[in-house]
Amino acid sequence: MIDYYHEWGNSSYFCENILTTIPRSNSLHMTEKKTTTEGAEKKAPKNFIHQQIDADLAEGKNGGRVHTRFPPEPNGYLHIGHAKSICLNFGLAEKYGGLTNLRFDDTNPTKEETEYVDSIKADVHWLGFDWGDREYYASDYFDKLYEFAVTLIKRGLAYVDLQGQEMISQQRGTPQRPGIESPYRNTSPEENLMHFEKMRNGEYEEGHCVLRAKVDMASPNMHMRDPLMYRVLKKTHHRTGDKWCIYPMYDFAHGQSDYWEGITHSICTLEFEIHRPLYDWFVDQLKTDEYRPRQIEFSRLNLSYTVMSKRRLLELVQKGYVSGWDDPRMPTISGLRRRGYTPESIRKFSERIGVTKVDGVTDVALLEHAVREDLNKRAQRVMGVLNPLKVVITNYPEGEEENTEAVNNPEDESMGKRSVPFSRELYIERDDFMEDPPRKFFRLAPGREVRLRYAYFITCNEVIKDENGEVVELRCTYDPETKGGNAPDGRKVKATLHWVSAKHAVKAEVRLYDRLFNDPDPAGHKDVDFKEFLNPDSLEIRSECYVEPFVKDAKPLDHFQFERVGYFNLDPDSTPEHMRFNRTVPLRETWKKMQ
Repeated sequence: MIDYYHEWGNSSYFCENILTTIPRSNSLHMTEKKTTTEGAEKKAPKNFIHQQIDADLAEGKNGGRVHTRFPPEPNGYLHIGHAKSICLNFGLAEKYGGLTNLRFDDTNPTKEETEYVDSIKADVHWLGFDWGDREYYASDYFDKLYEFAVTLIKRGLAYVDLQGQEMISQQRGTPQRPGIESPYRNTSPEENLMHFEKMRNGEYEEGHCVLRAKVDMASPNMHMRDPLMYRVLKKTHHRTGDKWCIYPMYDFAHGQSDYWEGITHSICTLEFEIHRPLYDWFVDQLKTDEYRPRQIEFSRLNLSYTVMSKRRLLELVQKGYVSGWDDPRMPTISGLRRRGYTPESIRKFSERIGVTKVDGVTDVALLEHAVREDLNKRAQRVMGVLNPLKVVITNYPEGEEENTEAVNNPEDESMGKRSVPFSRELYIERDDFMEDPPRKFFRLAPGREVRLRYAYFITCNEVIKDENGEVVELRCTYDPETKGGNAPDGRKVKATLHWVSAKHAVKAEVRLYDRLFNDPDPAGHKDVDFKEFLNPDSLEIRSECYVEPFVKDAKPLDHFQFERVGYFNLDPDSTPEHMRFNRTVPLRETWKKMQ
């Protein structure tokens, strides 16, 4: 699961880290072996989270319930790391017949917006999950959290520290040196209640004071050294407006929200393992019976050729390096959706990489493989020419046309067949012709015969060039006896080309997207800005492309395989007059060859 740690008014974002195929370090948390893609189709064994839940159920804890939650902070759009966490939490509930809550961690009004709330709900639904009537917000509990804080003050377990941030930080000590107690640590409950009420009433400015829990300034765990519970933030909240000018820290809101919602298993990222004692300490002060939520941590997702920090993604958006959160090059769920990824492919990817406590990097090629595999089964086949070269079939009667029959998807017979118009003038890919081909080039060349997919054999007889010597047209002849792609005399050709009829083709803009970064770990270079590794070839726009007329009735996000080219989908900003297609992935992995 993904959680967030707030230090004063600033939030440091942590996303999950999934099992990887490239180890990043010899982690102290290597409690499981890494998995690989080998044998991915076999039933996945139980992971360590399943084992811990099984143990809890065997002991009869929490009445045999399993209740998880997904708690995103609405300060940006969700990305592929969140998608893995969504699949994990909702998947656990499904596996054990339990429930999952959607709870927004809206404790930091300086960065959170309703726009992000709406986008998060849309993304979770798009992935195929539903939380029913269990939509919650940390802000739902602001009154209860305040009352709980007052209770801790009265019990002598919390105090208002009137020192500044710098002094408090200095007094925390180091992992090797105990902290120094604040001079306000032993202030009476009555005086602390007075100061806390003044904080709530807005009588103190931001940074003037904080409410801290009185735990243990000598603890070897730095998070137990009188952690912050509340800070002053005179900001308008997207849900509560100006009712509050103090806001709880995440570590204080987290466990209490879990407790009040009846959460049994709070799945967090590995960064929060060290926070678990504080999580348990707060719950211990609140609980009234044997029920208690259990925090379980696993490693977060790191994806090669990608940045997973919401802060860095926001920088890319705000500084115009990408067109927005849903730019198809972004690892956001909205960006992946616009690029043509399917919910099924993302869920399959999440299932295959599993969960572990091993820190490492997952190869982005695994994600690309997942969407290829899924689209191969569901994508409508069409022919599209991205770099057109005109072909005139000189012995085909002028003014005539006919239809050839094409298979919509060889992986799914139920998708049927379609008619593809054929005429005297066609377009083929420019790369499918060479005037002086090398020995192993088997496609079209002067004097050579090739097959047109679903149509006829053609032979190139003449090459037409412009004044600059560039080939602009090919004059060919066809064999009318080869309709359907087979010669009655049994002769063979070594290449089959895709094509479109010039008279019937739909002109389209095609956006060829590639990886946003050209370095496997763009954020991992010391003293080098991650933006230095932006891939200048991550987007190529081709405005003179032609696609067979079948696509005229396509709806936004409809999936297609352009035969021999790649997987594409219709962009939401397309119009009938100006169709735009986004490349999801090429048909095959080409990145390693390019590198």
